[in-house]
Amino acid sequence: MRYRPEIDGLRAIAVIPVILFHAGFETFSGGLIGVDVFFVISGYLITSIMLSEMDEGKFNLINFYVRRMRRILPALFFIMALCIPFAWMWLLPSDMKDFSQSLIAVPTFSSNILFWREIGYFQTAAQFKPLLHTWSLAVEEQYYILFPLFLMLAWQFGKRWILTTLIVVALLSLGVAHWAAYNHPWAAFYLLPTRGWEILLGVFVAFYFNRHKSVHFKQITHQVLSAVGFTLILFSIFAYSEQTPFPSLFTLVPTIGAVLVILFTHKNTFVHRLLSHSSTVGMGLASYSAYLWHQPLLAYARNVTLHQLSFFLSGIFLVLIVPLSYLTWRYVEKPFRKGGNFSTQTILSLSLFGASIFIILGMAGNLNNGYENRFISDEIERHQSHEEYHKYIDDNYFICNPNEIAKEAFIWNEFVRCNQSKKDTTIDIALVGDSQAGHLFLGLAEALTDKNVVYYSQGG
Repeated sequence: MRYRPEIDGLRAIAVIPVILFHAGFETFSGGLIGVDVFFVISGYLITSIMLSEMDEGKFNLINFYVRRMRRILPALFFIMALCIPFAWMWLLPSDMKDFSQSLIAVPTFSSNILFWREIGYFQTAAQFKPLLHTWSLAVEEQYYILFPLFLMLAWQFGKRWILTTLIVVALLSLGVAHWAAYNHPWAAFYLLPTRGWEILLGVFVAFYFNRHKSVHFKQITHQVLSAVGFTLILFSIFAYSEQTPFPSLFTLVPTIGAVLVILFTHKNTFVHRLLSHSSTVGMGLASYSAYLWHQPLLAYARNVTLHQLSFFLSGIFLVLIVPLSYLTWRYVEKPFRKGGNFSTQTILSLSLFGASIFIILGMAGNLNNGYENRFISDEIERHQSHEEYHKYIDDNYFICNPNEIAKEAFIWNEFVRCNQSKKDTTIDIALVGDSQAGHLFLGLAEALTDKNVVYYSQGG
């Protein structure tokens, strides 16, 4: 398969709006469609390689999976490892428990299922999850575990039915996606059965090129259709929003746009000149690392500030993503992708070892409820009896009037205790609960010295 620089450029066009959308830039309200474009690109590239090898009788399932490991796991595991110490320092116990569960789900390619069960993608709390973006990797890898098995069997026993079968599957997937987008939106968003049709669009392009090698039309046809495809992608980025059902028939606009760009872009088109420019290709080469970096950076910033990021702070993180992405691509991705640097056995061993470590750490964090006592200092631990514990809070923090809050909270008619870390300031964090919430209050009050943390208790 010949190298097409414009495909790397298309990767850049896909990843940039995703990052800007997550950073809170409202102009890119439909930036998330970049993920849909990625699915089309992935289906095209991976299937093209598979078909070429199958035609030559060289396809090997183990080698295919090892190539996927080389491509996906090194940068993913590297950034996951860097996330752990910051999760320990900054995540609250409940968030740390969720993070621990994601450490188990990511290396088992099931994080899309985990997040589907946990939270809606556009809910505010989702923005605080460092590994939320790995749902799309899980969708891809689930697909590429199943698709080669189907293709190998069909290649041997029913080759002429392959495309017909895939078209039926794609239409069913699209139909279910559109229905689920209105009836079960988060299942539609996260799960493979409703995302498979997007990858299959890329698969169909790969089959077309496998049979015809190239698309031959008049120059004006290539110019117009590649430009139409590019325009459809841009239109979706700026016209769509969180209210647009994803994925659904609406998602045909950016995905068909990606198909047109892949099919009709060649050297003499304007779109080719734009996408194959060295700067665009460079961003595309590092797009996977950029995608991996952006969510942890933004999520941890939100966990620390407890606010939506300002335009200035978002800009700082966007600038920071550039060198981090390049360095990760240059020194983590590239060495592992080259077959001569690490043998197949080494890749398999490192992948198994890395996955095992993350799963063990995740199980430990989950079983320990996010290490709920890690914010409690040694001095606080010496005051564990009920009376001494409350005396310690009263002596070191301000007593507030719970009745004023009770009138507005509509939770309890009367609170037994009310303490706050700062006096006569706006409440930043309010904890309502028993003594367990009190322990969390102590930890937060010590860790977040610039915030007013308030603790209301009915006792217990």
